[in-house]
Amino acid sequence: MALDKNAKIYVAGHRGLVGSAIWNNLKSRGYNNLVGRTHRELDLLNGAAVKEFFDKEQPEAVVLAAAHVGGIMANLTYRADFIYENLQIQQNVIGESFRHGVKKLLFLGSTCIYPRMAPQPMAEECLLTSELEYTNEPYAIAKIAGLKMCESFSLQYGCNYIAVMPTNLYGPNDNFHLENSHVLPAMIRKVYLAKCLNEGNWEAVRRDLNKRPVEKIDGSATEGDITTILAKYGIRKESVTLWGTGSPMREFLWSEEMADASVHVLLNVDFKDTYDKNQKEVRNCHINVGTGKELTIREVAEKIVKTIDFKGQLLWDATKPDGTPRKLTDVSKLHRLGWHHKVEIDEGVRRLYEWYVENQ
Repeated sequence: MALDKNAKIYVAGHRGLVGSAIWNNLKSRGYNNLVGRTHRELDLLNGAAVKEFFDKEQPEAVVLAAAHVGGIMANLTYRADFIYENLQIQQNVIGESFRHGVKKLLFLGSTCIYPRMAPQPMAEECLLTSELEYTNEPYAIAKIAGLKMCESFSLQYGCNYIAVMPTNLYGPNDNFHLENSHVLPAMIRKVYLAKCLNEGNWEAVRRDLNKRPVEKIDGSATEGDITTILAKYGIRKESVTLWGTGSPMREFLWSEEMADASVHVLLNVDFKDTYDKNQKEVRNCHINVGTGKELTIREVAEKIVKTIDFKGQLLWDATKPDGTPRKLTDVSKLHRLGWHHKVEIDEGVRRLYEWYVENQ
């Protein structure tokens, strides 16, 4: 089903890492009738408010990129928030989309839906074949529920709801807050701050902390307080200490490419294209989105140190959790549906570092 250039498209989470990139990608393709609401304007946890929004706006298509997300630490600590808030957002947005006759819905999940010890690379078919990674189990269960809602509504009611599962993403508007950020932006910020300390560039350190305070310590704090709080996160002038052993393998996809893949699916793929017609039991209709390439966290960290030109040491704290050993997606389904990635990791790290420095 093709979407007309004038179709009203609601992008939920249009200020986030992926949502903002999807918004820009749609604009670049001539889709200008876009609707977005900030969290302050519309709380997606509030069912009545979401209904009121759909009553008023009547979107033809919906991209559900809004979610409660975070890294290992956040997933471990705020388990209830991760399952409750994500289920609630999905219930409200997918439910109102159905009640308002939305023609096309794209739901964004995550490859953490797959079992901890899933065969590598992870094909869509390995979903629910064994237990999940403990650290992010609540989040994963919420995302599995979301993709199953899309699948079930499409099978029962003939809806055109498709779920895409991106691998680890990074890019403009990423989360660099040390307490709850994702692995790659966190490493970039840590190495950058260590470089600033190493070079005695206190002006840059203070500017950075004013933009993104760490545990309420901002650029107005004393050098002693700043040094202490940064050291807590492994940032010192002579070294950067990162969590774990650095041995887990990870795949990274530039967020603007995730957006391009998402919009490609939204505009060119229908639910009926997502499964084999000869299947007796239709399931696993979601689509993995990634590069199909992996490298160790240590290798990524070394690329960052080289890109930023940090002269100190890179250390590892093996007492901290590593998370899943490997998470490589099988992207053959996505390739069959007509999309391939272009931005490789070296270029991506350079681009994200440049973006971070420019947005201080």
